[in-house]
Amino acid sequence: METVSQLQSVLCDESANLALRFRALFSLKHFGVNGDLTAIDAIAAAFPSESALLKHELAYCLGQTKNPHAIKPLRDRLEDPNEAAICRHESAEALAAIGGADSLPLLRKYLDDKEESVRQTCELAIAKIEYDLSGKGVTEDLQKSAFASIDPAPPLPSSVKSIADLQTAMNDQSLTLFDRYRAMFRLRDIGTPDAIDALASGFADPSALFRHEIAFIFGQMSDPHSKDVLMKVLADTKEDGMVRHEAAEALGSIGLPEIDEELKKYVNDPEKLVRDSAIVALDMSEFEKSGDFEYALVPEKAKA
Repeated sequence: METVSQLQSVLCDESANLALRFRALFSLKHFGVNGDLTAIDAIAAAFPSESALLKHELAYCLGQTKNPHAIKPLRDRLEDPNEAAICRHESAEALAAIGGADSLPLLRKYLDDKEESVRQTCELAIAKIEYDLSGKGVTEDLQKSAFASIDPAPPLPSSVKSIADLQTAMNDQSLTLFDRYRAMFRLRDIGTPDAIDALASGFADPSALFRHEIAFIFGQMSDPHSKDVLMKVLADTKEDGMVRHEAAEALGSIGLPEIDEELKKYVNDPEKLVRDSAIVALDMSEFEKSGDFEYALVPEKAKA
């Protein structure tokens, strides 16, 4: 398809503006979700990129297609010890999003990986696949989510309504990471200011992976109630880059002028992951204020 080819050219152009490449990626994701295998190949073709941020987003989008055609490039990323940890972790999560017992042996192989984020993601991914294979998702009373994403864990059943109990479970270090994520995603789906405050307590967790997921969820929710805690996380130069980057993108999704002024401070951040995220976040903010339906390139722009 000509459009896919054009979008791939933009996506793989290392000299192009990173925000433009992200828009091309999400256009390709749209095709991939609808079963276009050439779009999946086009996304995977960008993995040689120098941007760890972009590569991690490639892996995420491949997982969201839920297409087995994406498994091989994701396996290749996870198995590459020279690949950035943020990309390897996202590749493991994407394999779980696609699902299937065939990925379990590979994920178990990396349960003792040197990178904590990879180890923990593989633990989550295994639990997610085993949950899906068990059929529990059919029998549990799960609230229909307002979010279309395939998440690393399903929310707890809709019968669990106490925000205080969910916050306690989310922060309980004695529970499995999978069960704690289930409480986290239930709080997301409740979505009230009190639920957002409960989620924000997760930023005290010792796991950078856990903290990054809280920021990602705030990006999905795009609720101004989370902006102050997100700005605090982004400003903390001692925080892990994968958490600060996710906080920047979450702020971009809220799309407020005062947030834009704050994000502009980070386009020259010493950490490349944060710099790149600030650039993309400002573009996301522009999209949020534009009223456009989807964060993507239209074919006409792809030709430019």
